[in-house]
Amino acid sequence: MDETTARPEWATLPALDGADPRALAEAVAFVLDEKKGHEIKTLHVEDKTVLADYFVLCTGYSNTQVNALADEVDFKIGQRGLSPLHYEGRDNGSWVLIDYGSVIVHIFSREARDFYNLDKLWSDAVPVDLGEQN
Repeated sequence: MDETTARPEWATLPALDGADPRALAEAVAFVLDEKKGHEIKTLHVEDKTVLADYFVLCTGYSNTQVNALADEVDFKIGQRGLSPLHYEGRDNGSWVLIDYGSVIVHIFSREARDFYNLDKLWSDAVPVDLGEQN
């Protein structure tokens, strides 16, 4: 997102419990962008799988950054009233998956993102434009 773009104060945003899946995906992408995640991509997969409505993919450039990004998503989305249904990979630092039901967050190390290549696997999914993200 552009530095000149006005960002809402996180504490004043509405609760995400019961929010529509796109709003949750947008909130997750916003958190990842704020925490300097890389290659953030949101995919609308509702018509492709029963697993979720959206996947949010992100890359961290070190195991420490991958864990920090995941912790920040868990913390900030939790502040808005939503806890993950499942959290995988917290200890490995190469691929963390956070499952919110309708939105699944994948935070990868560079190597894991290249290896698993979910971008290619889900290439027929509709990418969602949530503004400029790095």
